[in-house]
Amino acid sequence: MSQRPHLVVVGGFLGAGKTTLILAAARELAKRGLKSALILNDQGDSLVDTQLARHNGFDAGEVTGGCFCCQFSDLIDSAQRLRRDHAPDVIFAEPVGSCTDIAATVLAPLRGAYSNLFRLVPFTVCVDPARAREIARADCNPHFEFLFRNQLAEADLVCYTKSDLHADAPVLPGARYVSARTGSGVAAWVDELLAGQSAVGGHRLDIDYDEYARAEAALAWLNFSAVIECDPPITAAMLLGPLLDRIASEVEIVHLKATDQNDAGFLKAALCSSHAEPQIEGWLDSSPARRHEILLNLRAAGEPGPVRAVVEQWIAEVSGEVREQRMSCFTPSPPRGPANLQ
Repeated sequence: MSQRPHLVVVGGFLGAGKTTLILAAARELAKRGLKSALILNDQGDSLVDTQLARHNGFDAGEVTGGCFCCQFSDLIDSAQRLRRDHAPDVIFAEPVGSCTDIAATVLAPLRGAYSNLFRLVPFTVCVDPARAREIARADCNPHFEFLFRNQLAEADLVCYTKSDLHADAPVLPGARYVSARTGSGVAAWVDELLAGQSAVGGHRLDIDYDEYARAEAALAWLNFSAVIECDPPITAAMLLGPLLDRIASEVEIVHLKATDQNDAGFLKAALCSSHAEPQIEGWLDSSPARRHEILLNLRAAGEPGPVRAVVEQWIAEVSGEVREQRMSCFTPSPPRGPANLQ
C-alpha cells in the first residue's frame, strides 16, 4: 500500500477545523496499523500546523509562499519526499484556507500525470457550522462569501466539523457530520475515503479570477516567531493570554493560531473570530518557565499595516527579552488560474 499511498486533499475556509480533523483521522488510521503523513500549506512560512503535526508524532512537510495551485511542483516534491523517506500509507494535504478552484488546479493534474504515484481520493471540504451561519447573514463580508461558496461548490464530500459543539448545524443533503474532539463520524469518513467508490474532482468551477484576487486581498496574513526570555519565569497562559486579548480587541480575526513551547510543556490556542472563546490544546496549567518559543499565525480582515502594528505593540510591552524574532505581514499575491500555472 505504501508504494502508492492514498493522497487525501482536505480543503475548507479558514478555521474550518481541517488540521484537527486530519490529525484525528491519522490517529484512527494508526489504530488500523496504517501510517499517515501530512503536507501543510500557507502563503507565508513558520506554520503552527506543521509544529502541531510533528508534536503529535506525525511526519509532516510544508508548501509555503503560496497555495497548492500556485506552488503545485512544491506539492509534488513534498509528497515525493514523504513517500520516499517515510513510506506512509496515507498522505493528507491541506490547502490554504482561502484557496478555491482546487479541482482544476490540483486534482486534475494529480489525477492525470501523477496517478501512477498516488491514489487520489474524493476531495473533502470542511465546514464550520458557525462560519456557515455567519456567511448566510445579510451583512456578511462578500469576499469571504465568495471564497466559502466556491469551496463548497467544488467539494466531492462535505464534512460539517465540530458537530459536538453545533448540534443545530445546517442540514445539507449528503453532508457528513464529524467531531475531531469526540471522534464521532471520523472512522466512517476515513472508510469512505479509502473505499475508492466516489468520483474525484467532479465539480469543476468557472472562477472569476479577478474577483478571486480581490477576495484574497481582503485578508492580511501575519506570521510571527520569537524566543522570549522571561525574568521572573511566567506560564504560557500568562504570556499568550494578553497577546490574544490585544489582537481580539483591535483586529477582526478570521483565524488565529498561537503556540508556546517551553520547558514546562506545550500550549496551543486558536480563535476563529474576535468574539469567540479560544480553543486550547496542551498544558494550560503548566508551571512558569523562563524560555518561551512563540509561534503566531494570524489571518485578519483588513490591511497588513494595522495588523502588524498591534503585534509590534505587544512585543514592545512584553515582560521579557525578545530574541530570534521573525515577522512577516502581507496581502497574498493574486492567484493564478489553470491556464497560467507552470
